[in-house]
Amino acid sequence: MQDRTFEKRSAIAAERRALDLLQPALDAAGILGSLAIVKFVARGGIDDAALVLGLLAAIIFLILSKITGLAKTSDRGNANHEIVAIVLTWCMTVMLLAVIGFATRYAGGFARSVMFAWIVLAPMFVALSRMNIRIVQQSAIRRGYGTRRVAIAGMNALGRQTLANIEGDPALGYRSVGYFDDRVEDRPTTESNETETLAGNLADLVQRCRDGQIDTVMVTLPMRAEDRIRYLFDQLSDTTVSVYIVPDFFVFELLHSRWTNVGGLPAVSVFENPLFGVDGMFKRATDFALAFTGLVVIAIPMTLIAIAIKLTSKGPVFFRQRRYGLDGKEILVWKFRSMRTCDNGATVKQATKGDPRITPLGGLLRKTSLDELPQLFNVIEGTMSLVGPRPHATAHNEQYRGLIHGYMLRHKVKPGITGLAQVNGCRGETETIDKMEKRVQWDHQYIRRWSLWLDLKILVKTLLVVWKQDTAY
Repeated sequence: MQDRTFEKRSAIAAERRALDLLQPALDAAGILGSLAIVKFVARGGIDDAALVLGLLAAIIFLILSKITGLAKTSDRGNANHEIVAIVLTWCMTVMLLAVIGFATRYAGGFARSVMFAWIVLAPMFVALSRMNIRIVQQSAIRRGYGTRRVAIAGMNALGRQTLANIEGDPALGYRSVGYFDDRVEDRPTTESNETETLAGNLADLVQRCRDGQIDTVMVTLPMRAEDRIRYLFDQLSDTTVSVYIVPDFFVFELLHSRWTNVGGLPAVSVFENPLFGVDGMFKRATDFALAFTGLVVIAIPMTLIAIAIKLTSKGPVFFRQRRYGLDGKEILVWKFRSMRTCDNGATVKQATKGDPRITPLGGLLRKTSLDELPQLFNVIEGTMSLVGPRPHATAHNEQYRGLIHGYMLRHKVKPGITGLAQVNGCRGETETIDKMEKRVQWDHQYIRRWSLWLDLKILVKTLLVVWKQDTAY
């Protein structure tokens, strides 16, 4: 009986995994299906030209879904985020199709009304298919189909975090049966954790697994507990439960962790740059395109600012300061000169309110962040990005790297003209360690959460907050 139950649950779980693999196919089908409907209503048919257009759109959409995070939204279980990601991904797809169509004149054979109707209908079809999948999955989980009874081996900080992640994502299909441990570390004693109970020791866990009462075991014991982990593996090898080990280094602040394979050996990154491969190429292409467009648009205002600087104070128009770039390599960052001095040595004093070094025009430029505009040249040459951790003077980097744990990890990506820290209020003077620590925390969060969609949100938010910021001196 136990074997049949396990086989049934395993089969259902396999079906859910197969359904997840079908999602890209369903997205492509939604794009092609919407085009077929529009062509049919327009009294046409899917000819070779329409088929090529539909397939190209589907391919571009699936590629971009990796960049915008749409391909991962099913893991987060957030319907609102998924809808936004669908719209963003489709808009980017349409823009790329427009560029290709303009370059090849391929779109000339399609009526504008057909194209417009398809552009509106396609994301609706994709969203509808994903919504139906959600409804089916959630309905099955509520009825107990595809759910797996999971036990946490290790009642510690990592075990609690693992359980919180499981309970926070019902789409995973796990139903907790509690913690099992012989030695409880940092066991909470506050009333807020009264519902957190120990279901038994490791021997109880093994017995319940043998009795068929548990389907999956998450081992969150510390790596130093080698004997207890070996005991569990040895005992559970005589059962049919699925066993996962969650290494306790996940309690540390990981920076864009991911699994990889080194000559057949699995390895997980602890500190890593998230912008390898296609992601890095897309970010670089976006940076270059937007920076080049920006320079063309603001060429005249920048020229006027340069003339005003030259007429109102002595010294060069531009100031190039030594700062740390990607991987801590030194770069020269362009800025409009806003001070009477150009500090660029081993000691650089931060600008403060009422700083006498700041020129009258420089105060206005710094207040509105117009002094940062020449950094578009850095973006063009590839030493900076539009979005990323703000670069600090080399002297400040050397100062804070010894005071703030993990400070240098912010250099795992290119520095940016704006960043997540800046749009969340961490801008201007950092006269206390706490302020710099807060900025570094936001920088780390940006690296962990990076997506093209996050970059676009930060850019839009920058335009909204830069004029209201009162902490830039």
